[in-house]
Amino acid sequence: MSATPSGHKVSTDKASKDSPRKGKARSSKAGSTKTTLHHDDDIPYKIDLEDAQWYLSRELSWLEFNRRVLHEAMDERTPLLERLKFLAIFSSNLDEYFMVRVAVTKQQIDAGVNKRTPDGRTPIEHLSDISARLRPMFVKIHSYFQHELRPQLADDGIHLLNYADLSTTQTDYLDRYFNEQVFPVLTPLAVDSGHPFPYISNLSLNLAVEIQDDEESHFARVKVPKVLPRFVKLPTQLQRDIKLVDNSSNQEMPPCHWVGVPMEQVISHNIAALFPGMSVKDCFTFRITRNADLSVEEDEADDLMLAIEQELRKRRLGGSVVRMEIESGMNETMRTTLMSELRLNEEDVYDVDGFVGLADLMSFMSLPLSDLKDPSWKPVVPNVWKAASSGEGEDVFSIIRRRDRLVHHPYQAFSGTVQSFITQAALDPGVLAIKMTLYRTSGDSPIVNALIKAAENGKQVVALVELKARFDEENNINWARTLERSGVHVVYGLMGLKTHTKVALVVRRETNTIRRYVHIGTGNYNPKTARLYTDLGLLSCREELGTDLTDLFNYLTGYSRQHSYKKLLIAPVSLRDEITQFIRHEVKAARHGRTGRIIAKMNSLVDPKIISELYKASQAGVEIDLIIRGICCLRPGVSGISENIRVISVIGRFLEHSRIFHFHNDGDERFYIGSADWMPRNLDRRVEALVPIEDASLRSELVDLLELCLTDNRQAWEMQSDGSYVQRRPKKGEPERSTHNILMKKVRKSG
Repeated sequence: MSATPSGHKVSTDKASKDSPRKGKARSSKAGSTKTTLHHDDDIPYKIDLEDAQWYLSRELSWLEFNRRVLHEAMDERTPLLERLKFLAIFSSNLDEYFMVRVAVTKQQIDAGVNKRTPDGRTPIEHLSDISARLRPMFVKIHSYFQHELRPQLADDGIHLLNYADLSTTQTDYLDRYFNEQVFPVLTPLAVDSGHPFPYISNLSLNLAVEIQDDEESHFARVKVPKVLPRFVKLPTQLQRDIKLVDNSSNQEMPPCHWVGVPMEQVISHNIAALFPGMSVKDCFTFRITRNADLSVEEDEADDLMLAIEQELRKRRLGGSVVRMEIESGMNETMRTTLMSELRLNEEDVYDVDGFVGLADLMSFMSLPLSDLKDPSWKPVVPNVWKAASSGEGEDVFSIIRRRDRLVHHPYQAFSGTVQSFITQAALDPGVLAIKMTLYRTSGDSPIVNALIKAAENGKQVVALVELKARFDEENNINWARTLERSGVHVVYGLMGLKTHTKVALVVRRETNTIRRYVHIGTGNYNPKTARLYTDLGLLSCREELGTDLTDLFNYLTGYSRQHSYKKLLIAPVSLRDEITQFIRHEVKAARHGRTGRIIAKMNSLVDPKIISELYKASQAGVEIDLIIRGICCLRPGVSGISENIRVISVIGRFLEHSRIFHFHNDGDERFYIGSADWMPRNLDRRVEALVPIEDASLRSELVDLLELCLTDNRQAWEMQSDGSYVQRRPKKGEPERSTHNILMKKVRKSG
C-alpha cells in the first residue's frame, strides 16, 4: 500500500533567479565540477551536489512561505474576517522573523562573519536580498488593507475609520473619552540635554512629537500603552452618525456592526493636552522591532533556570533595534532623530502608508459575525473515546490495550483523547508513574494540572520542561516552579540540546504485571494550539515502545548514554543516520529495477546533507513527493538533479504541523510520525523522536492523509525550481478538494 505520485513535475535547465552566486559557497573551487559516486554504483556523475546553485536560501524561502500566508488574506474565496486574520498572521510572522532571523544575520555582520550558507550567500548578501524581497511585499500588504480590505469591511458594517472622517458629535465623544480614560495613563517623555532619549520597548506603538517653544523645536515621545485598546469603538448611538467613508461614496451606511478609530489617532488629535503652553508642529506613529534571541552559555551556567531568567531580563531591557516602521510623511528631522538615537540605517526603516502594526487586527476576530468567518469547527471525540472521556464504560487503558490508536488534531478533540489519557492516569490508582516532556503548553494547562494532581496522589511524576522554547521561556519557568512546589520531579534536559520531542510514558500495575502506556506525537501538549495546528499522536502499550521511552527518559534525566533503541528513531543519537539509510535503500531498489518511493510531510526541509541524498535518490529514479508547509531549500524539478521530486505546500485555516515519513522499502513499507523536521537543528541539536506506525489500519489512515494532501487543488501550492510557488486551482468541471474541509467532513461523519 502506498500513495501514488501527484503527477506534477517541473523540469528546467535554466539558472535560478534565487541563486545567482553559482559555485561560490560549497565547492573547493568556484565554478568547479567534481565527480559524485552514487551508492552501490560505480557510475560517475559530473554534477557537484554541493554546488550552491542547487540550494535555496532558508531566509528567502521563509519569506515565500509568508507570501503564501499573505495570499490567503487577499484570496476572495477566503471569508472577510478570515482574510483580516491572515493579514494579522502575516504581520505577526514578520515581527518574529525580524526578532530572530534578521537579528541573527545582523549580529553575524557586526561580528565580521563572512561564511557562506549552502545557497552561497554571505550575511551581508542575505540582508540585502531579504530587503529586496520583502519591501514590495510590505508595500503590497499595506496598500491592500488600505484600499481594498478596509472598504470591503465597511461594506459589511465594520468601519475602521480615520479621525478626520468623524462627525462633530463623534469627535466630541472621543475628546471626552481621551480626557477621562486615556490622558491619565499617558506619559510624555521629552528629549533634550536634561532628558536622554527614552527606552523604546520591543513592538510598542509610539508617537513621535515635534513641539515648539518660542523659536526652538523639541522632540518628545509618547507611548501608546498596551493596557488601552488598540481600536476604540464608538457607542452604538453614535455609530450611524456618519456617511459611508473610505470609498468616496455618498450612499448611506449599511447596518453597523463595529465603528471606531485607532487609539493612536485619538491620542494624536488630543496631543496638545500633553504639552500645555507649547505648539505641536508634527505627530507621527512609529514602531520598532528588537533582537529577541536568547544567548545562554549552558556550559558556564551553574543554574540553567537562573541563566535563562537573566537573559529574559536582557530581552525585556531590549536587544538592539533591527527594524523601525514609521508612518508615511514623517518629516526628515524626526526620521533622522529616531534613526540616530536607535542606531539604524536607511535599510532598517520601513515606511507605512496607513496603520502601523497590522498584527493588532487579530482583535476583530472576536466580533460575533459568523457569516464573515469560516464555518465553526468543534473537534470530534471519536466514538471509541467518548465513554472513557466521560468517565463511563471502559477506561482509556483498555481502549489502548485492544490496539494502537492514532489521533489527529484538530479534527479529533485533544481534550477527549490525549488530555483524557493523562488526566485518567493522574487519577487511576493502578498508575505508578507518569513521565512527560513539555515544550510548550497553555496558560491554564489541564495537562500540567493533571501532573500536579498525580503528584498529590503519591505517583512518581517526572516533567522535562524545556526552558529554552523560544518566546515561551518565561511561561515554562513559571510552570516548572509550580510543578516543583507540587512534588513533581522537574528536569531541564541535556546541556547543549533542546528537548523538542513530544512524548509521555505512563507506568501502570495491572493484575500480576507492570504495563507501560505511551503517547508519541508531532505537536505540543497544548489544548489551545491543538485546535489550530494539525498534529498526529500515537497511543500504544507495545512493550518495545515502553522500553524505548523508559530508556529515553533515563537518557534525559540521568547519566544514561543509550545509543540504540528497539523502535524509536532518536535525535541526535540515530535519527540522521537512519533517515539517510532509508533514502539510500530506496536508491538501491530503484537502481535494481524495483520501486523506489518516498513521501515526506514536514514543516521545513533545510538540511543540506539530506537534500543531497534526495537529489541522488531522484537521479536514481526514486519518485519523491514532499509536503512542506514552510521553508524548503531543495529545488524540485531540475533536469538531471531533481526531476523526480515534487514539492507542495498546504496553507489553510489550520496550520499544518504534523510530520509523516513514508518509505516504500521493497513493499515492506515504513511509516513514521514524530516531532522532527529535516533541519540541522532537529537532527543534530535537539532531542527528537520518530515512532514507527505498524498497525495496518493506522497505516491506511496515513496513506489516505498523504493522498489527500497530494491531490489538494484548493489549499496546495506547487513549488517551482526557482523557489517560487503556484497555487493549484480546480480545473474546469473538477470538484474542489480542500484537505482541511474534506477531513472535517470525514471526521464529523465518522463520529
